[in-house]
Amino acid sequence: MDIQHLVKMANQIGQFFASYPDHDEARRSIGEHLKKFWAPAMRKALAEHLASTGEQSGLEPLVAEAVRASISDQIGAGAS
Repeated sequence: MDIQHLVKMANQIGQFFASYPDHDEARRSIGEHLKKFWAPAMRKALAEHLASTGEQSGLEPLVAEAVRASISDQIGAGAS
């Protein structure tokens, strides 16, 4: 799985949702799209890439926020 291709696709999704007037809605929508249409292995690879590279990930800030939020949601769901 080519991480640069995943980053490019995630940023394209982010560009679409970035036009939403509400920042939080845009972030949630990106996360929902990734969860709905991306295989778990793709999401995991993207999350691991972001965790290991931080701001150097190549992800747009809004997309990085969405990925981090979805990781937090998964951790929170597992804790209950």
